[in-house]
Amino acid sequence: MTDQATSTSAVATAAQSQAQKAFRLQALVRTLGMLPVLVVLCILFQVLTLWINGEGRFLSLQNLSIVAEQASINTVIAAGMTFVILTAGIDLSVGSILAAAAVVALTVSKIDGLGWLTVPAGLAAGLIFGIVNGILVAFLKLPPFIVTLGTMTSVRGIARLFANDTTVFNMDAPHMFLAERFLGFPWLVYIAVAVVAASWFILRRTVLGMHLYAVGGNESAARLSGIAVPKVLLFVYGMSGLCAGIGAIMVTSRLGGANGLQLGNSYELDAIAAVILGGTSFVGGIGSIWGTLIGALIIAVLSNGLVLLGVPDVWQYIIKGLVIIGAVLLDRYRLGGGART
Repeated sequence: MTDQATSTSAVATAAQSQAQKAFRLQALVRTLGMLPVLVVLCILFQVLTLWINGEGRFLSLQNLSIVAEQASINTVIAAGMTFVILTAGIDLSVGSILAAAAVVALTVSKIDGLGWLTVPAGLAAGLIFGIVNGILVAFLKLPPFIVTLGTMTSVRGIARLFANDTTVFNMDAPHMFLAERFLGFPWLVYIAVAVVAASWFILRRTVLGMHLYAVGGNESAARLSGIAVPKVLLFVYGMSGLCAGIGAIMVTSRLGGANGLQLGNSYELDAIAAVILGGTSFVGGIGSIWGTLIGALIIAVLSNGLVLLGVPDVWQYIIKGLVIIGAVLLDRYRLGGGART
C-alpha cells in the first residue's frame, strides 16, 4: 500500500514538473515573440550571401542602415494599425490616406509663404481622414472592414482629384532633409523609433491604453464597466490616420513627389502583416507595439535579403507569403498563452 502511494506521488510530481516546464517554455516563447525568427533570418541571409556572392553583405553596417530605412515607413503605419487591431478592428484605408496626405503636404509646400505648413498639413489630413473612419465605426456602429474598404477607395479618389490626377513634385519642400543621414541612419529611422516609443507609452503607461486593451478583450464588458468605448474607437482610428500622415511626410521626403493613383498601394497589407507577425491577435486585446516593430523588421529583412540573393521578383512574393503564413502558424502557440505583452 505504501509502495503504491509512493508511486502515485512520484507520478504526480513528475506530471507537475512537466507542466511547470511547459509553462516556463510557453512564457519564454510569449516574451520573445518573433524575435528568434528575425535573428535566424538575419543569420541565414548573411550565410547565404557569403556562400553565393562570396561576401557576407547582409550584416554590413551599410546594408543594415538600408534595412532600417526600408522598415521605417511600414513601422510607423503598422504602429497605427496596432491600435486598431488591438480593438478587434481593421483599417484598410491607410495606404489611400497616406497618398492623400502626401498630395496635400506637397501641394501646400508649393504655395508661396506657406511652406512651413507642409508637415502640419500632411499630418492634419491624415488625422482628419482617420477621425472620419472613427466616427463611422464608433458612433454609427458600422463594421470596420466595410467602412475602411469604402474609404480606401473614396480617399484615393479624393487624392487624385486634389492633385488633378497628376503627380505633384517639389524637391525643395522644407522636410526634404528627413531623407538625409545622421550617425549613419536617415532621420526616417529616428522618426519610426519615436513613434514606436510614444505608442508603447500610450499602451502601457496610460489609462487610455488599459481601456484600449479592455475594449479589444471584451467590448460589452468594457462598456458595462464604464469605459467610453466610442471615444476609444475614435482615438484608435484617428491614431491610425495620423500615423499614415506621418508616413506620407516620410515618403515624400524620399521621393519629392506624390500622386493619388499609385502611392501607398498595398501599404495597408504590409502594415497588417507586420502587426500579425508581431503577435497582435485579430480578435483584439492581445499584442504589443514591440512585436509590431519586430514584424516590420522581418518583412524588411525578407525583402532586402531576397534582393541581395538575386531572387526574381515573382518568387519574392511567394517566399514572403509562405514565411508570413508559417510565422503566424508558429505564433499560434504564443497566443495560446493569452497574455498581454
